[in-house]
Amino acid sequence: MNKRFVGVLIFAFIVALSVSAVFYRLMVNQSGTAKAAATTVRLALAARDLEMGSILRENDIRIADWPGAVPAGATARIQDLLGRGVTTPIYAREPIIESRLAPAGAGGGLAAMIPQGMRAVAIRVNEVVGVAGFVVAGMHVDILISGNAPGSSGSLGTLTKTMLQNIEVLSAGQDFKKDAEGKPIMVQVVNLLVTPEQAEQLSLASNQTTIQLILRNPLDRQTTQTPGAAMSNLFTGGKFKAPQAEEERPIRPRPAPKPAAVREAPKKEEPFVMELLSGTKRAEAKFDGGEAK
Repeated sequence: MNKRFVGVLIFAFIVALSVSAVFYRLMVNQSGTAKAAATTVRLALAARDLEMGSILRENDIRIADWPGAVPAGATARIQDLLGRGVTTPIYAREPIIESRLAPAGAGGGLAAMIPQGMRAVAIRVNEVVGVAGFVVAGMHVDILISGNAPGSSGSLGTLTKTMLQNIEVLSAGQDFKKDAEGKPIMVQVVNLLVTPEQAEQLSLASNQTTIQLILRNPLDRQTTQTPGAAMSNLFTGGKFKAPQAEEERPIRPRPAPKPAAVREAPKKEEPFVMELLSGTKRAEAKFDGGEAK
């Protein structure tokens, strides 16, 4: 075979292989670019970190490309987000979704974070009651009360009972009060998310007893039934038994008085008749009660 022909054939094969490789790479790059362009959408993202209670302004929102799937509740309409309150923290470059915002017209602040049918109750605490500052927004706590129960025996001493369990903390901050001399003093305030009935209990307990907050794991939703504790049992080692209310005994109706027995009049005895015969004469003698008539 002609060596020149073989050389030309090999050169042509190499050129064809090189052209095929370049063409294949171009096709792959074009398909990848088209795929990336198809999965990228423009959404409203947070321009900066947004805290709970803040109200969205124009400088808080920017429209940008978002790769991947569109989160539920996301939008690209800035006008639908302006003036809405933020109920959970939103980080920068994160989509602003409906579930993290208060309803339109609800405004911002603490009130926008209260679900319908619930209430926010402010409890004044100190570092001990507030678990050394670890009670912050989003945590869950139990509430203990200590005091003297009305009607309880004085020999038991102070009683402690778990009143409420698994209560969510809405916010924890500081408030400024004034003392007797008019000087400002700083106190710790914790806002708890409760039902209206629990709000009544907390209001009464905060005025009549001592309150203690107990921090719990937010994933632990189990409710534990506890009997409580009494001061006397701490020294004796016994278990406290909650005093039970006396059962109301049903009032039995009094039986109707029996009618007085009517005594019958004694029957009058018939007189005893004795017949007397004297010769041809006949006579009768009647005896009534032993007396002759």
